[in-house]
Amino acid sequence: MPMSTPPPVTTACPPGADAELIGRALHGDQTAFEAIMRRHNRLLFRAARGVVPDDAEAQDVVQETYLRAFTRLQDFQGGASLGTWLARIAINVALDVLRKRGRSVPMDAAQGLDQEPSPEHTMSFSAPPGASPDAALARGELLQLLQSAVEGLPPIYRSVFILRAVQEMSVEETAFCLQVSDAVVKTRYLRARALLRDALGARIEAHADSAFPFAGERCEQVVRNVVAELQQRQRIARR
Repeated sequence: MPMSTPPPVTTACPPGADAELIGRALHGDQTAFEAIMRRHNRLLFRAARGVVPDDAEAQDVVQETYLRAFTRLQDFQGGASLGTWLARIAINVALDVLRKRGRSVPMDAAQGLDQEPSPEHTMSFSAPPGASPDAALARGELLQLLQSAVEGLPPIYRSVFILRAVQEMSVEETAFCLQVSDAVVKTRYLRARALLRDALGARIEAHADSAFPFAGERCEQVVRNVVAELQQRQRIARR
């Protein structure tokens, strides 16, 4: 029995909006190019940030993505949304950046995208330098703590987590962007969440002894009240 074709990926944009912008862009309309970029900048930045290790590189990836995409915009067929098509290009550009550094990239199509990485690529979580759990927890910056934890994930899991949890893409959209099967997306997303749970749990437990403090005036008040009551009951002598 032939496999059913997955439903087309959609965005929150009104029907025909992308098609209209593409048509105008193909006729050299600058405002159309600007509208496309402003509509998809955040998505592409997040897609790139799932692969490359810092914001500046992600910005460079976004710029290169638009240059590549706009020079072959006529090739866009509409099988997926314009956003997911651009995100897929962004991920490929980001992978190119890593390959140029001579780094092994387990998400590379040449290495088999449907295969899970070898153990050396599934390193355990390590917090980036300078991330202080004490400071983050003391200031209540839970978002900062979570972001630093996500940044510490290996790219193969960080990319899936950012697309699925941060960008709220569907499994099908994420699979299209990463060029993997739906099953691989589901597996890697579960592993990413497990790594984050372990990482955040370990960092929080390391500072759990600072939670629910009972010191200062509250502590002294209890001491005074109990001493006064014991004196009242003549269990201890009054000073």
